[in-house]
Amino acid sequence: MSQANDRLSAALQAVFGERLVVHAGAGGSLSAEVATDELLKVALELREHPELRFEQLIDLAGVDYLDFGRSEWQAEKATGSGFSRGVNSAAGHTLRGERRYAVVYQLLSVTLNHRLQLRCWCDGLDEPTVESLTGIWAGANWFEREAFDLFGILFRSHPDLRRLLTDYGFIGHPFRKDFPLIGNVEVRYDNVLKRVVYEPVTIEARTLVPRVIRHDNRYEAALKPPPPAEAPVGAPMEGKRG
Repeated sequence: MSQANDRLSAALQAVFGERLVVHAGAGGSLSAEVATDELLKVALELREHPELRFEQLIDLAGVDYLDFGRSEWQAEKATGSGFSRGVNSAAGHTLRGERRYAVVYQLLSVTLNHRLQLRCWCDGLDEPTVESLTGIWAGANWFEREAFDLFGILFRSHPDLRRLLTDYGFIGHPFRKDFPLIGNVEVRYDNVLKRVVYEPVTIEARTLVPRVIRHDNRYEAALKPPPPAEAPVGAPMEGKRG
């Protein structure tokens, strides 16, 4: 890590101790993990403490860790570890029983010019739930609505938790890993009813396998025409007069 991140890491350890698990993130950034029941207290201290001063919530995103580190891409030259190559055990990127959904917060201190990525696991699987941070960072309002819409994550004490990007009649949460790629319903305008209607999806599933160039006799070197002969250096060109 850089010296700035070293100082920030030391400050986080001094303020929170074991309440916050700090580790180096990707690209030299600093990441931390907080327990669900400590989220509100830790977030408030991150904003108010004079050595931290994270005044701004840049972004908030939901994460679905379904089959994380377990599934593999099966290809002609598949590795033995598959997706587990991206699993960082030291950073807590492992499946832990009932844990599936998490919320990741991107924090910025404009005053002290440092950043932090904060992760909090959600309670529950069928209805993943975490505390709303709209009372600490007002900008979390629409970010949390987006995570609710796309992942189905519930935020306690949110003032207006409803869908933001999908339609009012949309079924399910499209960013969940078990959501069908073709969706559940499709929308069309009915000329008889004079309104938009929802119907089950009629798209047939396709196997999207890339085409492979097979090595057959069309590509044999003996069947290819020879390259044109090059004229010797200094030889006169035909049809050109001096």
